[in-house]
Amino acid sequence: MTTSATVPSSVPTRPETARASGLLLAVILVGQFLAILNVNIVNVATPTIEADLRSSGAGLQLIVAGYTIVYAVLLITGARIGDLFGYRRAFLTGLALFTLTTLGAGLAPSTEWLIGFRLAQGSGAALMMPQVLTLIQRNYQGAARGRALGLWSAVISGGIVVGQALGGILLGLGAGWRIVFLVLVPIGALLLVAGVRALPADSGGESRAGLDPWGLVTLSAAVLLFVVPLVLGRELGWPAWGWASMALSVLVFFAFVRVERWVTGRGGRPLVNATVLAAPGMRPGLAVLLLGPATWGAFLFTSALHLQGELHLSPLASGMMLVPCALAYAVVGLGWPRLPGRLQRSLVPFGFVVAAPAYIGLGLAAGGGVLYAILSALVGAGLGVQVAVTNMATERVDDAYAADASGALLTVMQLGQVIGISTVGTLFISLTANPVGVSASLISALALAALALLAAVGSLFLVRQRNAA
Repeated sequence: MTTSATVPSSVPTRPETARASGLLLAVILVGQFLAILNVNIVNVATPTIEADLRSSGAGLQLIVAGYTIVYAVLLITGARIGDLFGYRRAFLTGLALFTLTTLGAGLAPSTEWLIGFRLAQGSGAALMMPQVLTLIQRNYQGAARGRALGLWSAVISGGIVVGQALGGILLGLGAGWRIVFLVLVPIGALLLVAGVRALPADSGGESRAGLDPWGLVTLSAAVLLFVVPLVLGRELGWPAWGWASMALSVLVFFAFVRVERWVTGRGGRPLVNATVLAAPGMRPGLAVLLLGPATWGAFLFTSALHLQGELHLSPLASGMMLVPCALAYAVVGLGWPRLPGRLQRSLVPFGFVVAAPAYIGLGLAAGGGVLYAILSALVGAGLGVQVAVTNMATERVDDAYAADASGALLTVMQLGQVIGISTVGTLFISLTANPVGVSASLISALALAALALLAAVGSLFLVRQRNAA
């Protein structure tokens, strides 16, 4: 990663690139894949879980959403833990916790036990996931770093699609809902063994800063107050407490900002360092990585509902329909580092401009088929530039602050997906239940196109700051 005077380092950066290997990248990306897979693989199993454990509606919501809630709340904390105790140690500990709680979920005797294990799974993922991006930032540079980030982003997009398709395949075998958890346990165990050998032994652990407990409490409260009503609000009919909670989250967030200024003034290291946010490209990058994933998460969510609900496709068939989208996303994400610098800068806003009309085309071609697959591939190709956004946002951040940047980026991306699913997803469901003369797919597609165009505008500021730097 390029070091800039904009973000001073109190810790000398170590040249770790020489130790980077294909096995290191494979281990951390497979770990990330397991964590992303777990968000979606459970969705298709909820009817079977309900019948077997006699779960209530609220219980099912927590089984599905509890993982996401804990994961979103603890991401930045997980990044700081890696900075304090070592990225290798944090990744392996998170992977071990994730694997053990996945086993527990597969053996859970009741709804309450399953919810508890899902919450613990989310904490394991939150400890593991930030270390992936941090290890890439610290161990790969130049074109190798661009390729690694391309694979990182491809795994995120592929995990979402594969999760739904794999869930359908496993349930189709007739082994029951427990198989969607238990099949991941041996993979996690093998990954732990490989990780002990592959991960750099002395990576991280250099920071002498504390955990910033007041920052941790206020930020976690702000995220929790915001995410919980967004995740559960649709199923609960958007109760008044949800709106009050989201309003309160804004006040708590401002309290968090004041706390961080106080920690900085006392000479401590805040949970989210202002110097990281001041690095060229970070602020517009965060805005783009809020809007882009919002369209991506909402698109995959509404597409699954449309393909399985209105078109009556199986979970496997609907997942396969989105494979061209995921492949196009991966091709662009892996290919952009090979382009000349001038084209790389132009690629980012152009990608979102391509995605916007492709979304509208999907709304018009809601009948599925080849045209639907082609347009979804255009969406994937357009949003594949988010890999370049991640690189441009972090390339001027000092390696000593890689964990801070990773935690901030991943949290914003996760919040973006939650916001997109909760807003556009709710719009789609409401219009499907109460038609207004225009198809729910088309109106939702227009909303997604608007978000993509806003991301394009934000990316112009990102490119401008990168050029100035």
